[in-house]
Amino acid sequence: MILVFDLDDTLYDESRFVESGFRAVARFGKQQFGWDEQDSLAQMLETLVREGRGAVFDRWLAAHGQHGKALVAACVKAYRHHKPTLSLFPKAASLLPSLSAYPLYLVTDGHKIVQANKVEALGIAPLFRKCFITHRYGIRHAKPSPYCFELIRRREKADWRQIVYIADDPSKDFVGLNPLGAQTVRVLTGRHRHVVAKPGFEARHTIPDLFSFSSLLAEMERG
Repeated sequence: MILVFDLDDTLYDESRFVESGFRAVARFGKQQFGWDEQDSLAQMLETLVREGRGAVFDRWLAAHGQHGKALVAACVKAYRHHKPTLSLFPKAASLLPSLSAYPLYLVTDGHKIVQANKVEALGIAPLFRKCFITHRYGIRHAKPSPYCFELIRRREKADWRQIVYIADDPSKDFVGLNPLGAQTVRVLTGRHRHVVAKPGFEARHTIPDLFSFSSLLAEMERG
């Protein structure tokens, strides 16, 4: 079996990165304008809950009488380029080293600098044979494209049935792999845990958390 893991909300809580990024933007506001960092963070988190991530920086700037594409771009840069402090889910921290007998890979979508900073912060690169950040290969090769998985399959000279992908987002993580015969595993953690998958988009297997993966892997190996 070739074990491939997703990153965000599969191995760690992505909301921690989002909050860390907002803190970086709040520091930018303090440095540029003298705005209180804690107040800024609270405003951004409130907007996130109320309106979603896309409106956060515009609303925060507008609340202080500021606006403009250049300022928003500066906020985005501060968010994307900051060095976060992150930790794995406890089970992920124990599970990954226990799987060292298997070929392990990471496949994650997202801005290539952002995702690379996450991998660095978590210190997980040495656990994997290779970490694939899909956007390094062009956005067209982001999930649900199987492009990076095909690179793994060729590298390992494996059959699709030997590829196991463990991820959390049923909108894109499994639909490209299921028709190829790969084993797909949805872990019900993070912000997508209550999402009902569209027909054809659900994983072949579902587990409540990574604590259940070892027993599922044993079942898959028994065939």
